[in-house]
Amino acid sequence: MSDVPTPGTHASASEARIALVIHGGAGVSSRASISAEDEVAIRHDLDRALDAGHQVLASGGSALDAVTAAVVVLEDSPWFNAGKGSVFDAEGRHELDASIMEGHTRRAGAVAAVTTVKNPVLLSRAVMEHSEHVMLVSAGAEKFADTRADIQRVAPTYFDTDRRWQQLLDARALETAQATHTVQGTYFGTVGAVALDGHGNIAAATSTGGMTNKRYGRVGDSPIIGAGTYADERCGVSGTGWGEFFIRAVVAQDICARVAYRGDTIEKAAHDVIHGVVATMGGDGGAIALDRQGNIAMPFNTPGMYRGWVRPDGSRGTAIFPDSGD
Repeated sequence: MSDVPTPGTHASASEARIALVIHGGAGVSSRASISAEDEVAIRHDLDRALDAGHQVLASGGSALDAVTAAVVVLEDSPWFNAGKGSVFDAEGRHELDASIMEGHTRRAGAVAAVTTVKNPVLLSRAVMEHSEHVMLVSAGAEKFADTRADIQRVAPTYFDTDRRWQQLLDARALETAQATHTVQGTYFGTVGAVALDGHGNIAAATSTGGMTNKRYGRVGDSPIIGAGTYADERCGVSGTGWGEFFIRAVVAQDICARVAYRGDTIEKAAHDVIHGVVATMGGDGGAIALDRQGNIAMPFNTPGMYRGWVRPDGSRGTAIFPDSGD
């Protein structure tokens, strides 16, 4: 018989454990690209997200509520490519994507290319809980948001930041210099969270502003269940990186499948997919993952990845680069 606690029941006091891991995106180019002042601000917002999610778990709340709370904080921060800090597309607009999944029920919700939803992760959860669908996109997703009084709407300019606008200008200049119409600029960013609650249940969520200078309604892996987000009764994953490769490799589900079918540890499964499958295909990025014992993995094949964690023993931290003691 499975040793997974029955959904909706409490594990015994000796078995109950909680854990949370978050990311604010892979693809940090170098230490020199982040000033000391900016690093302090980024770590502060990572800590705020950890506080929000862990408070839910510590008070007996669900993993689903924990990842929602953590991702909302990250979406509201201008430092990450999601929500307020989302990148600009080729037309100087913002198109936001998000998804959420509850492991023990396999319920999931996702939205893509929304433009006026302050917190896309909340709309994703609404799709999961208040519709018969899994993914809604663009104008249809916005119409569904109109039916939900609890979904806050904003003017598209709310998402503007000077830093992201400069990134678009830089991408356009590079494109012109190379005389090509290939999408240029950063494809990193994204935020995500994975949590294990005291009932033994796992949930995962991911949110992104997509790729700088993207065209043609491009959508990456973040809103795609199995690619950028996945959770089951054993494992949860949120990815960040070059979305086309994460879609092709079905990264999030592949990590969990290795845990379920081969018995790999979460650390080995996540490492082998990010450093093996994705890297071999030519892709870059990272992932956060945890299992039902609260073991956490945070592999990335880029110079850095914004991340934070609270382990079952209560130890916690934030990090950006590989040698950060995590």
